[in-house]
Amino acid sequence: MNGKTEIKTIETEHFTMDYFRFGSGEKTLVILPGLSVDSVMKYADAIASAYGLFAEDYTVYVFDRRKELPASYSVYDMAQDTAAAIRALGLNRVCVFGASQGGMIAMEMAVGHPELVSKLVLGSSAARIEPEQEQLFSDWIRLAKNGDAERLYLTFGEAIYPQNVFEQAREMLAESAKGVTGEDLSRFVILAEGMKGFDVLDRLQDIACPVLVIGSLDDQVLGTDASEKIAEALKDRQDCKLYLYNGYGHAAYDLAPDYKERMLRFLS
Repeated sequence: MNGKTEIKTIETEHFTMDYFRFGSGEKTLVILPGLSVDSVMKYADAIASAYGLFAEDYTVYVFDRRKELPASYSVYDMAQDTAAAIRALGLNRVCVFGASQGGMIAMEMAVGHPELVSKLVLGSSAARIEPEQEQLFSDWIRLAKNGDAERLYLTFGEAIYPQNVFEQAREMLAESAKGVTGEDLSRFVILAEGMKGFDVLDRLQDIACPVLVIGSLDDQVLGTDASEKIAEALKDRQDCKLYLYNGYGHAAYDLAPDYKERMLRFLS
């Protein structure tokens, strides 16, 4: 499944959670990936390579969601478990980068556990899920419940990528869907359902650390103004910055060539 990057498991009193780490720096960066059909742990080597820019100054931890998912599992629950996992590893005052659903978890964690987070980067995320986003999630959930992994992958990919990138990736996405299990689909349903009703917008001012919000003007998943709404809620803060890409879609965090450099400048 992986090459050199070792997948580890943290055990707490109530759950277990997979994670991996790389880099050897004195500072700590926690990465919380977005919703995906299969676990990001499968791509540990690729993620470590993509974020290699951080490896000298940071020790980087990438967390999955908990293994033992309850039938109902909200973003709030995800944030509580992630905070517990961070504490169980003896970490504190960490920099956090959350992408999409990972950003929602990161916001909830920064609000509820301000002592854990020293700086926060939110990529293609939203502080409130609107009805149009819930409809998109419902479409994905329906495909997953029907066991239609290929259509789910294609619909998911078409939403997060710009059209030209999606067309190039179409065959790869269809091929990847062949390895998806029923357990993967059931897990996806629970995690996708967990975003419905998410709303931390009115509590964002409780975030105590500097925040960099990175969005995309052509985000077809969470809306073109989702990042702007986060920044607007923090407009009275001198330590909150907003940057918007155009042309990279929801997946700007994977596609924009200067994305990691922009993060590193903010975190340093």
